[in-house]
Amino acid sequence: MTTGKIFHGSQILIATILAVAALSIASSVFAPVAFALFIIALVWPLQKRLQSVLPRMLALVISIAVMVVVFFAFGWLIAWAFGRVGRWIVNDAARFQMFYDQGVVWLEGHGIAVAGVWSENFNVSWMLRTAQTITGRLNTTMSFWIVVMVYVILGLLEVDDFGRKLRGMRNRETSQVLLGGAMATARKIRRYMLVRTWMSLITGVLVWAFAKLIGLQLAEEWGFIAFLLNYIPFLGPLVATVFPTLFAMTQFGSWQAMIGVFACLNLIQFTVGSYIEPRVAGSALSISPAMVLFSVFFWSYLWGVFGAFIGVPITIAFLTFCAQHPSSLWLAELFGSPEKDAVPEEAAAALRN
Repeated sequence: MTTGKIFHGSQILIATILAVAALSIASSVFAPVAFALFIIALVWPLQKRLQSVLPRMLALVISIAVMVVVFFAFGWLIAWAFGRVGRWIVNDAARFQMFYDQGVVWLEGHGIAVAGVWSENFNVSWMLRTAQTITGRLNTTMSFWIVVMVYVILGLLEVDDFGRKLRGMRNRETSQVLLGGAMATARKIRRYMLVRTWMSLITGVLVWAFAKLIGLQLAEEWGFIAFLLNYIPFLGPLVATVFPTLFAMTQFGSWQAMIGVFACLNLIQFTVGSYIEPRVAGSALSISPAMVLFSVFFWSYLWGVFGAFIGVPITIAFLTFCAQHPSSLWLAELFGSPEKDAVPEEAAAALRN
């Protein structure tokens, strides 16, 4: 018995390693599919409502048009915000370098060695390269978005047919698990994105208002960057806090001002992310903070910026499907907060229709 359990556990471990390796090696195949499914979950309610009053193809055209407008608007704003920041770094490079050198001298004078790797790499050129890399990654991956768009169009056309196939499966238990999991996942992802968008908007407005209040330059840009990066838990708010802090140091010429800006920006992020958001989201979206952090790091390692953005929704989908079957329910209960009573009833109603 013990040998059989060890063998079974080894099989699961090997399968998991192979699956992770496949996701990493074939990221150009799997990442667009995952992103397309994510977008379909968000767009389908609009498509379904339009289909009820308009021809199917016309409804699809309108849905795709809305999605394209949103994407182009975000792309333009990203290029505008990070482009302005990049130009500001170039124009003020001498002051950045001066404050960096002063910081190195102060730290080394207090016994903190900064020579070597830090002094050679963490400088103004590094900051400029970082800003350019972020902008480039988000705006030059046209092939990725084209593939995603094709998958989204085909997926929206197949949603109804796929639902009928699931309802028509002979194995009713499997049908209920798949249909219930899909419906619950789409609902949770939409709720997650709605909450995340509102919290990002609040964060962006507060950062903009704070920057305006203290006279920090590029206030609008910092507000939008805070709004955008807040979609990436933990890492996004950290980046959105560090960059304005460094700019405050060069603009105000004071370490005290830099510390004050850093503290206030962190207070905004903490208040919105740790106090307001949990109360707005409710228990339905509660995921272990460790699981959220793991999701961000794990999927960003596999798929880069896109993985960091979509990592938490993927985890929500995984835990939601785990909640549909008794053998995997323990995973959902351990790392999430499954709605195990409502979902089967909803799936059963869909199966009867």
